[in-house]
Amino acid sequence: MRKMLLAALSRVLQGPAAAARPVSRVVVASRNYADFTSEATFDIKKCDLHLLEEGPPVTAVLTREEGLRYYRTMHTIRRMELKSDQLYKQKIIRGFCHLCDGQEACCVGLQAAMKQTDHLITAYRAHGYVHTRGTPVREILAELTGRKGGCAKGKGGSMHMYGPNFYGGNGIVGAQVPLGAGIALACKYFGKDEICLTLYGDGAANQGQIFETYNMAALWKLPCIFICENNRYGMGTSVERAAASTDYYKRGDYIPGIRVDGMDILCVREATKFAAEHCRSGKGPMLMELQTYRYHGHSMSDPGISYRTREEIQEVRSKSDPITLLKDRMVNSNLSSVEELKEIDVEVRKEIEDAAQFATTDPEPPLEDLGNHIYKNEPPFEVRGPSQWIKYKSVC
Repeated sequence: MRKMLLAALSRVLQGPAAAARPVSRVVVASRNYADFTSEATFDIKKCDLHLLEEGPPVTAVLTREEGLRYYRTMHTIRRMELKSDQLYKQKIIRGFCHLCDGQEACCVGLQAAMKQTDHLITAYRAHGYVHTRGTPVREILAELTGRKGGCAKGKGGSMHMYGPNFYGGNGIVGAQVPLGAGIALACKYFGKDEICLTLYGDGAANQGQIFETYNMAALWKLPCIFICENNRYGMGTSVERAAASTDYYKRGDYIPGIRVDGMDILCVREATKFAAEHCRSGKGPMLMELQTYRYHGHSMSDPGISYRTREEIQEVRSKSDPITLLKDRMVNSNLSSVEELKEIDVEVRKEIEDAAQFATTDPEPPLEDLGNHIYKNEPPFEVRGPSQWIKYKSVC
C-alpha cells in the first residue's frame, strides 16, 4: 500500500509529462532486434594513390554491431570534448588544451583497423586516441583537471596522456614522428607481427625531422604507417599558405601514399586495413593523409574564426559531419533506428556527466608524488626538486 501511495505521489509531482514518457519507451522496446538488418554494404570514396597500382576498396561492409559501437564511441568523444570545453571556460581545466571534435572518424576508424597489440603515437590533439586505445572517459577528464585518478596521475594534462601501447600525446611539434619510427623498429627487431601508427598534423608536415624519419623508415623497411591529419589549418594558417605542395600523401617521395576521406569512418577503416597489410607483409612504411576538419579553434585560446568564417564551419558540419554521416547510413539501411540511437545519446550524456563529476571531486595528487613514476619497475631513488635542498623519493 505504501509503495502504491509513493508511486501516485511521484506521478503528481512530475506532472503530466511523466505519464507520456513510458509510452515512448514501450514503442522503442517493442521493436525487436530481428527487425534490423544484420549488415549492409556502402560505397566509399576512392582514395588518391601515390606509387601504388591498387588502393583500398571502394565499398565497405558494416555490421549492425560495428555500427552501434562506432556510433557510441564517436558520440562519446564528441561529448567528452564539449564537456572539456565547458570545464575549461569554468577555469577547472587549465593550461594547454586541444580539442578534436570533428575529427572523430579518424580516431575511431584507425582503431577499428588495428590490433590491440599494435602501437600508436600522436601529437597533442590526443584525447580521442587516448579513449579509443582503451582509457575510460573519467580518467581522461580527471587528467585534464589534474586529479590523482587521471590516466597520468594528474601530472600530464591534455598533451601528455598515456595508455597500453599508446605513447602520447607529445607537445613538441613533429617530435613524435621519429619516436614512432623507433617503436616500429622495435616491432621489427623483436620479430613481432605488430605495426606503429605515427600521427602528425599538416602544420608539422613541414618539419625537417619528419623527412629524416621517412628516409630511415624506407631504408630499413619499418612497419610504420605515417598518418598526416590534415584539418586544413596549422594553428591559424591554411595549408595553402604554409605548404608549396598540399599533397601530403606524396611527401614521402619513395614511400607509397594514399589520401583518404577522414570524415568517413568506413573510408578511414578500410584505408588503414590496406596500409596495415602493406606494412605487415614486410614492404616497409606507408603514408596516409586523412582529410579532416576541427570544429574548435587550434587550442582554447583560439576562437577559430579569425582565419576562417563561421559559414565555412557550419557548411562542414551540415555536409560532412562524421557522426551524422554514420547515423544516416545506419538508419537509411535499417541497421538501427533514430530511437535506438537517441537512447545511446542519452546513455553517453550520463556517462560524460558522471565522469565530469569524478574529475571535479577526485583529490589532486599530493606534493610528494611529484618525483614518482619516472621509470617503470625500478627501485626507489632520490630526485632533486626545484632546488638542491629539496629531494623527492621516486617510486614506480
